[in-house]
Amino acid sequence: MFWAIASTLGAAIMATTMIFVRMRASKKPASVKKIILPPFFMSTGALMFVFEPFRVEWIQVLEAFAVGVFFSLFLIKTSTFEVRDQDIYLKPSKAFVFILFGLLILRIILKLIIGQTVSLGETSGMFFLLAFGMILTWRIAMLVKYIRLQRKLDARVGGKWNATN
Repeated sequence: MFWAIASTLGAAIMATTMIFVRMRASKKPASVKKIILPPFFMSTGALMFVFEPFRVEWIQVLEAFAVGVFFSLFLIKTSTFEVRDQDIYLKPSKAFVFILFGLLILRIILKLIIGQTVSLGETSGMFFLLAFGMILTWRIAMLVKYIRLQRKLDARVGGKWNATN
C-alpha cells in the first residue's frame, strides 16, 4: 500500500514538473536536439529489466508499448509549432495540462486494476514501457512536424536546413 501511494505521488510530481518544463520550453526556440534527446535520456530506465523483479513477458511488452503509442496520439494532436522571428517554437496548448492529468488519473486506475494480478516490479516495468512508447512516438511525430516546418521556413527564406539545429 505504501509503494502504491508513493509511486502515485511520484507520478503526480512528475506530471506537474512536466507542465512547468513544457511552459518554459515554449519560451525558447525548438531544435532537433531538444526534440530527440528526452527519449534517449529516458531509455536508460530500461536498465531496470536487468533485475528479475522488473522483467515482463514479451506479450506484456507489446501490450504496454501499444497502449503508450495510443496515448501518444493525444499529445501528438495538441503539439504544434509556430514560427516567430524566423525561429520555430513549440506552441503552448491549454489541452496539454488536461491531457497530462487525464493520463495520470487513467494510469492510477490501470495501476489499481493491474496491481491486483501483476507484481509491483512487473507493473513498474509495464508502466515504464507504456511511458516510453508514448514519449518515443510523440517525439518522433514532433520531429517530423518540426522538420516539415523548418523546410517550409527555409524555402521561404532561401536557406538550407541544418541537421545540427
